[in-house]
Amino acid sequence: MGNGDSRVRGIAARAGGWSARHRWAAVGIWVLFVVLAMGLGSAAGRVDVKDSDQLKGETHTAAKIIEDAGIEEPASETVLVQAKGDGLKATDTEFRQAVEAVVEAVEATGKVADVTSPYDTRTISEDGRSALVQFDITGDSDTAAERVEPVLKAVEGVQKEHESLRIEEIGGASMMKTFDEAFGDDFKKAEYSAVPVALGILLIAFGALVAALLPVLLAITAIMATMGLMGVVSHVMPMSDTANSVMLLVGLAVGVDYCLFYLRREREERAAGRDPQTALRIAAATSGRAIVVSGVTVCVAMAGMLFTGLAEFEAMGLASLMVVAVAMVGSVTVLPALLSLLGERVEKGKIPYLHPESRLRRNRGRGNRESRFWTAVLKGVLARPVVSVAVATGALLAIAAPALGMKTQQLTLDKEFGDSLPIVQTYNRLNEAFPGGSEPAEVVVKADDINAPEVKSALADFREQAISSGASRGPVEIKLHDAQNIAFVYVPLVGGSDLDKAGASLDTLRDEVRPATLGKVDGLDAPITGQVAGSKDFNDQLAGAVVPVFAFVVVFAFGLMLLSFRSLTIALTSIVLNLLSVGAAYGILVGVFQHGWGASLVGAEGVGAIITWLPLFLFVILFGLSMDYHVFVVSRIREARLRGRTTKDAIAHGVVTTAGVVTSAAVIMVAVFAIFGTLSMQSMKQMGVGLAAAVLIDATIIRGVLLPAVMALLGERNWYLPKWLHRLPDLTHDESPEAVAPTARDDEGEPVRV
Repeated sequence: MGNGDSRVRGIAARAGGWSARHRWAAVGIWVLFVVLAMGLGSAAGRVDVKDSDQLKGETHTAAKIIEDAGIEEPASETVLVQAKGDGLKATDTEFRQAVEAVVEAVEATGKVADVTSPYDTRTISEDGRSALVQFDITGDSDTAAERVEPVLKAVEGVQKEHESLRIEEIGGASMMKTFDEAFGDDFKKAEYSAVPVALGILLIAFGALVAALLPVLLAITAIMATMGLMGVVSHVMPMSDTANSVMLLVGLAVGVDYCLFYLRREREERAAGRDPQTALRIAAATSGRAIVVSGVTVCVAMAGMLFTGLAEFEAMGLASLMVVAVAMVGSVTVLPALLSLLGERVEKGKIPYLHPESRLRRNRGRGNRESRFWTAVLKGVLARPVVSVAVATGALLAIAAPALGMKTQQLTLDKEFGDSLPIVQTYNRLNEAFPGGSEPAEVVVKADDINAPEVKSALADFREQAISSGASRGPVEIKLHDAQNIAFVYVPLVGGSDLDKAGASLDTLRDEVRPATLGKVDGLDAPITGQVAGSKDFNDQLAGAVVPVFAFVVVFAFGLMLLSFRSLTIALTSIVLNLLSVGAAYGILVGVFQHGWGASLVGAEGVGAIITWLPLFLFVILFGLSMDYHVFVVSRIREARLRGRTTKDAIAHGVVTTAGVVTSAAVIMVAVFAIFGTLSMQSMKQMGVGLAAAVLIDATIIRGVLLPAVMALLGERNWYLPKWLHRLPDLTHDESPEAVAPTARDDEGEPVRV
């Protein structure tokens, strides 16, 4: 690389140097790795998380009993027959004829089984205006949505013949079909539009097509390789579609960011008059090192999800960790090889008015392109650091304040999708007429002999007390599987779609009714599952995981920052600033989605809660992604300080010279996350808005105001390391000072030292 006598230290510098010298080999190895990973993943296939492994507690026990018994629960469907006015009742002839027509029509499709009439099962509402025809879709429940269309058509036909009644179908298969049609394209558009959006922003940032394409290509190849690796790893730790979506988001964000950091530094050094090899060597030693530190920190943060004990979280954590690791390795290996191959051709495809060539010429010899905006901001911040810290901290604490009253819960159908879809309106009408009927609690009863007299008596007592206790208004349905000695008991919960009230009804079933009935039979298991039970078990397990995950992420991030910068002060301030950023994101989420402040702007009216999994997920993701900018900015400040600048000058130099790349990276992240904020599903909308808001706050208030103000106040204490910590490994330098552009000089004529 032009300085063969220099001894290079550090992984990033060594990797960059080797790749630049063996560029074709580095590119070939990367392509081979991506192809092999995809091939192995395709051959192995992906194993997804089973229902029995999704949760612990009673939900897990129930799923395990069903799985071990080999029982395939069919997809159940319900047809709501309801009078539109106050005239007709279920006992009237016209109403009965409509019910009989529904039964005949669905049976005629040949796609259903176990059709029951409300007159046999007593599924008639208290006011007599509504009744339920229930049946199962034949075949595998996972693919029932593909076979439900003829049944829906048959029900529509009956509706046309009975206009005085409302005849509507709802169930697992019909809901899945509706949502696939309504939101499947929604997700695809979001995922497909993320890449063009990122490319468009990079074109503006670089002003050259080749330079803009490199980060996108690296991110895409990293994602492709990780998808293959997910297939292989899934045989040890099952994956999921959710983990795949999160991996795409994180992979695109960090893959583009890491390349952006590297490319901007290499371009900056060339603009300062250094030859391409020297510029590349400096980029490897500085930005390359920052990428490694940031990547390892992000991986550690993602690993925090593995401590939740929740299979979905573990899958998301592992998938995210893998894509970050792959993107990090690609950034410090194949990227320098490509830059070495391209040389000045990286500026090919210049875009008029966007390419900064004329500005670079004017700045040649100054070493960087400074941001006028951030120069002005920094001037004010560094002139009054106490005021800046007070105002910025006060603003962030005010934004975070609503988070103190955060309410988390699983979102019911109406809150997740709103009432724009007809099937959601059907869901609301069914819950109003039959509270809890759309999502009943399911008691899975396993006995040595399900037909034993004491078991039958206990089941009858349970059915009676479930209603007399006030937990259910009935009807309580029992389905026997004699061959497996298992019974399913379906209990509509009082409270319906109000999960707080339904949760109280569930507690009554679990803590009072079950012990007094089924609990008295020796050798009988009766775990209670269902949507409400699953939500409660999920919340309980997640609550138990919060402290271990927070502690793991914070402690390891602190340790990595301490080793990377050998400064106790830098490590402590990094953690505090990141926590402020996360807190502000929580406050925005609660304000918008729980309190409804500005909810109409993002289409989130009436949600009233934050989906259960989001706070912990956001903490882990944001804590990791925030380190990208923090490590990059602080590394540049430290580099300037080692060149002989005063701490105050180093802060100004570091923040201003990184402002362009941090702004570009933040704009890309905010744009990509904001795309997901436009989706119709409230859970995805909350995730997108939370991530976008946090990144925006992090790249502006935190890195542009609070970080420099705090460092200015601390002065030389920024680099404080107690004597008893001097024995820690020294990971601060990536090269020996002589190896970093020996002929390069800074603005004051001093040698560049890193």
